Amino acid sequence: MDLTAEFYLQTVETVFVEHLLPKGEMMHRGKPVDLRAIRRCAILAVEGEKDDISGVSQTLAALDLTVNLPSSKKAYHLQKGAGHYGVFNGSRFRAEIVPRIAAFIRTHDQAARRPARAAVSERKQSTSKASAVVPSAARLRASAPPVQLHSALG
Repeated sequence: MDLTAEFYLQTVETVFVEHLLPKGEMMHRGKPVDLRAIRRCAILAVEGEKDDISGVSQTLAALDLTVNLPSSKKAYHLQKGAGHYGVFNGSRFRAEIVPRIAAFIRTHDQAARRPARAAVSERKQSTSKASAVVPSAARLRASAPPVQLHSALG
């Protein structure tokens, strides 16, 4: 991983020692981090059963902290047999975790598009023929290449 020692130590101190995020005291660029502001994105928490750095249920707790996010946009996966490093790298990561991440992204990407598709359909019925030459957002998305996970994901 490409983290500076300073960033790593600051993260450990802020997140794991002082617990500033769940206490509502974590700051970013001089402003408090407000988890209540998370309302629309989807969150997948992944943990390793044998993680010796982050205890089991620490990322699960993040789902509880996002109080304004509907439970339908929250998911959790405990990877059997994986330690801390195995959650981010290795054969178990590639074979078991990456497919779950990809499925989660597909599910929530499709769910986010449904209202947009309905709105596009309604607009098509009510617009003039002159506006039909401008491609709709739905057509642009359909012609775009599929979203791919970063190459570090395997």
